Amino acid sequence: MSETLWLVVPAAGQGKRMGADRPKQYLSLDGQPILAHTLARLAQAFPEAHLVLCLDRDDGWFDPHSVPFKRWQRVDGGQERMHSVLNALRAIPARADDIVMVHDVARPCITQQDLLALHAAIQSHSAGALLAMPVADTMKRDRGDQCSLRTEPRDGLWHALTPQGFRYALLVRALEQAVQHGTLVTDEASAVEALGEAPRLVNGRRDNLKVTHPGDLALAGAILHTQQAAASMADNGNRSA
Repeated sequence: MSETLWLVVPAAGQGKRMGADRPKQYLSLDGQPILAHTLARLAQAFPEAHLVLCLDRDDGWFDPHSVPFKRWQRVDGGQERMHSVLNALRAIPARADDIVMVHDVARPCITQQDLLALHAAIQSHSAGALLAMPVADTMKRDRGDQCSLRTEPRDGLWHALTPQGFRYALLVRALEQAVQHGTLVTDEASAVEALGEAPRLVNGRRDNLKVTHPGDLALAGAILHTQQAAASMADNGNRSA
């Protein structure tokens, strides 16, 4: 029996750094909430996957019509991202070898190409995999007061992106250990690394933007339009070939 693919999307945060009147996943992007764009991208790549959406228990903004999946469920979010993901894992009837991919709700520009490449890497690597991109900028270490102390070597450094994906049993064990030890992890790969595992780094696109600050919304809109234009040109080229 082939493994089931579970897509976990933590969306219980308030996005306070945006300074908006609603959680950032419900801010309008090109006429639709960010959440709707993100789920649409995931569904385009994996229409048969099972979606688990982690929402605040008192979320009054969520519209079920924005979910394009046939199989999906809502679970309560936790205090931190890691708790939300663990709530999702505990709520699903997954098998040990099922694949779980966790994606930031605020990354609406994820491409089908990157999603499929990551899924293939997870299937072939026992420690799982995550989208990431090599650090391209000069890295500075401050001395605690926003003054530069030294330059850090960037060789071997990567920016961690999402999705990140692992076999169900491994991810549950990693997050449960983090909770038991009182360790706050900001991504799933950190918890898996703490078990001594080495997830595969899959080189992802640089336009996989995470909407975090007010200026990011306009940038995400520009990226979506650029991606749509490129897809349209490619489609027209295929038709004329």
